[in-house]
Amino acid sequence: MGKDPESAETVGEFTAKDYTDPPPAALIDAKELTKWSFYRAVIAEFIATLLFLYITVATVIGYKSATDPNKNTPDNVNCGGVGILGIAWAFGGMIFILVYCTAGISGGHINPAVTFGLFLARKVSLIRALMYMIAQCLGAICGVGLVKGFQKAFYVRYGGGANELADGYNKGTGLAAEIIGTFVLVYTVFSATDPKRSARDSHVPVLAPLPIGFAVFMVHLATIPITGTGINPARSFGAAVIYNKDKAWDDQWIFWVGPFIGAAIAAAYHQYILRAGAIKALGSFRSNHHV
Repeated sequence: MGKDPESAETVGEFTAKDYTDPPPAALIDAKELTKWSFYRAVIAEFIATLLFLYITVATVIGYKSATDPNKNTPDNVNCGGVGILGIAWAFGGMIFILVYCTAGISGGHINPAVTFGLFLARKVSLIRALMYMIAQCLGAICGVGLVKGFQKAFYVRYGGGANELADGYNKGTGLAAEIIGTFVLVYTVFSATDPKRSARDSHVPVLAPLPIGFAVFMVHLATIPITGTGINPARSFGAAVIYNKDKAWDDQWIFWVGPFIGAAIAAAYHQYILRAGAIKALGSFRSNHHV
């Protein structure tokens, strides 16, 4: 059998392991509350999510307005608007931009599901995870609120950008779409930010926000016809709060349960299978047992 690439092989004074895994975050790190860098990161998550929702929801409403058969001729309806492809680009492009801008400050989560997955992998503490999620949800509410404030008539007429299960699909299908879509996103986040990948592929510079943005883009192409694509509980919650219609609230649980399950599966898959965390833990247990 070949050598385990995770193992460190010593050669003279050097080691074959040319990367360093950061230590796991403390479950509860009260010291974070005394640091300005912590609050700066929370503010960055709030502003990033606000901008994300403002641009993307405005794009959705603009598309629906441009393709409204009641205010356009058939020819204009067929060729008007950015289309589903343009909406997907808006979501993916904004994630690329905002992750690039905030990664060095907060990690560029902009999504409670991403934060939850990173928390399960011990990348962030419980306090940071909760504060990020609160900031993300508040940012989403404010972002959608800006859209409604600037174009209230269009906002109400065209659904407010709220996530709802499309006609013809049952809740199980919608839940599965959200689980799989969020798995793709969070798995990409783990892979793009993996220190082992950065060391191994250092000769091929990869801008981490780029694959993350593309993951969001591709998932939107697949799931817009089903759920409007949530994969981000803050995005779905913010739109539901401002739009405030029964259908959006009835389906809201799908856009929390699905993304959190998908994020948990992605975290477990990356940490315990791809990074062999389960094997390492078992080996450590056996070593301690025989001592």
